[in-house]
Amino acid sequence: MFKLLETILAGKIKTEPINNMGEKNFRGELELNPNACIKCNKCVEACPTGAITTKNTTGLPEIDYKRCLFCGRCVESCGKEALYHTGRDAAPIFTGEKTTPIGEFIKNKIGRSLAIRHLDAGSCNACDFEMGALSNPLYDLQQYGMHFVASPRHADLLMVTGVVTRNLEQALIISYEAMQEPKIVMAVGACPISGGIFGETYAIAGFLDKILPVDIVVPGCPPRPAAMLVALAAAAELYAKK
Repeated sequence: MFKLLETILAGKIKTEPINNMGEKNFRGELELNPNACIKCNKCVEACPTGAITTKNTTGLPEIDYKRCLFCGRCVESCGKEALYHTGRDAAPIFTGEKTTPIGEFIKNKIGRSLAIRHLDAGSCNACDFEMGALSNPLYDLQQYGMHFVASPRHADLLMVTGVVTRNLEQALIISYEAMQEPKIVMAVGACPISGGIFGETYAIAGFLDKILPVDIVVPGCPPRPAAMLVALAAAAELYAKK
């Protein structure tokens, strides 16, 4: 810890610019070369969460990013290399709308800082680890006028990770009800969005939108911290409009 502080004070750690591009081998948003696709449906069969369908007029694969784990099985199954990963994060999705690209409003304010309350409703902790990085010197969430709070009574946004387990369903509802209006709910990762690899079992009360009104979702398993930051910027914009 002291070595880290020494390095920070010496100016050797700089805050990274926020963008939607990952590392070279990052399994990000999928793209399809329609000229190479032979409509064999192998990608549909390979997907563990049913995120890929071909039930459209073209017969070409369509990806539902609310269900996608970015596991790469679809790409591996495609013998013609028609389907491939880009290095981009999948954009945050506003509920009821198509994928919305996020503009350069990350520094726009809502008149004060955006207060965030995180609640783990039953996760594997992968999203939580990535979310924890938001407060470190590399991402520096506070520079954008956003911060985490301990109580939902002080929060503008409820940031939920994990499937909603039956044991935490009531805590989730109580936390939401304790928030003041206007309030925003963000689902982070595939689990609260669509059940992820857990699906629906006796221990799961339901996906988040069955329990609370969800405003914005962040695809991924888990999403990168930068993707969460972009989604939080979108949430701040949404909050300003409420």
